[in-house]
Amino acid sequence: MVRLPRYALVAAAMALGLTVTALPAQAHSQTAGAHGDRYKRVGYFIQWGIYARDFHVKDLDVSGAARKLTHVNYAFGNVAQDGTCVSADAWADWQRPVPAEQSVDGVADADDQPLKGNLNQLKELKAKHPGLKVLISLGGWTGSKYFSDAVLTPESRAKLAASCIGLWLKGDLPGLPAGTGAGVFDGIDLDWEWPGSAGAEGNVIRPEDKRNFTLFVAELRRQMDAFDRRSELTAFLPAAAAKIDAGYEVRQVFKLLDFATIQGYDLHGPWEPQTGHNGNLFTDPRDPNPVRFSVDQTVRDYIQRGAPKRKLVVGVPAYGQGWTGVTGGGDGLYRPATGPAPGTWAAGTEDYKVLVSKPGKRYRDLRTGALWLYDGTDFWSYDDPAVLTQKAAYIRLKGLGGSMMWSLDQDDAKASLTSALYAVLR
Repeated sequence: MVRLPRYALVAAAMALGLTVTALPAQAHSQTAGAHGDRYKRVGYFIQWGIYARDFHVKDLDVSGAARKLTHVNYAFGNVAQDGTCVSADAWADWQRPVPAEQSVDGVADADDQPLKGNLNQLKELKAKHPGLKVLISLGGWTGSKYFSDAVLTPESRAKLAASCIGLWLKGDLPGLPAGTGAGVFDGIDLDWEWPGSAGAEGNVIRPEDKRNFTLFVAELRRQMDAFDRRSELTAFLPAAAAKIDAGYEVRQVFKLLDFATIQGYDLHGPWEPQTGHNGNLFTDPRDPNPVRFSVDQTVRDYIQRGAPKRKLVVGVPAYGQGWTGVTGGGDGLYRPATGPAPGTWAAGTEDYKVLVSKPGKRYRDLRTGALWLYDGTDFWSYDDPAVLTQKAAYIRLKGLGGSMMWSLDQDDAKASLTSALYAVLR
């Protein structure tokens, strides 16, 4: 039997208006697995993780994460200025010879082997875990610049859809025989950040993006169905209500998607002058900000706009947001800061596997569904297995579709965060 901490269920139930006595003492029995997975468990694998981070597809198998996931989203493929799908890094994707010690099957890539790199490793991972699906994610924060141009007309939408299917689903990789990359990807995940509203500096944005996003999803779905009706189409969608309304015809889009992952992190971060929660589950009554973000509020916003509950997959972070120069005493929450705290890969952000060992005092707010670390100077807001257990209980109690994690390399070597979600969402 897999037993859930009682407090996690209680906290989630209270916010849903359920009585504590109505909750089952045992939220999941392993016998449920006989009927297949009821929940999506999605994790992002980052293409560039094979370099400085030294995180490889094989690590998903070694850590045990692969058997606890239903989907791996491979991030990212780009949309080029000419309105076609392209690789962001062909060397990492299919050209790099993978040595035996980094290979899922323990065999080094041969020199004359057409498909190498991460794509071949994902193929090997799927062979070892036959139920696992792999989707190519298109865009991301730095790769969404030309989405608006690419979906502007019926002709450009058809062109982009055909090129994405040709490159990633049919596997027609440049410089290799047609179909060399076939069988790696089971679908496409759209990570346009963001239609109709600001994302990374320099992104093309138009008011027409909202309608054109729907039209592109419809065109892509049509072409994917013609290629293989089993292929899945998903999208990553924002947390803020203003961004939802600027960029998405929610009811129409969800009819075309298999499911959508919704942003449950970056609700606050060191781009703000005071500390806050990275991914709080419920609205915090202490929050002094004029707009109070929470995972629950985002879920409510999508449901109110016509999204089916079972197609909502909640995003959770495997990293924290951090501030330094935090003054004012107390627990450090909502206190002024001088800037982002030092991080391994970027200022203001740090992996769970590093944060879990950082010194300082940890504070946990069960009613808000949040954890933070404060050492008197640095403040870090992040999720640990207990927080993810609470979020997973919320997903079950709300009747939602599952969880998504950004990103798998940030979990620890035992896949503790992935395991916490798996224990509840089966």
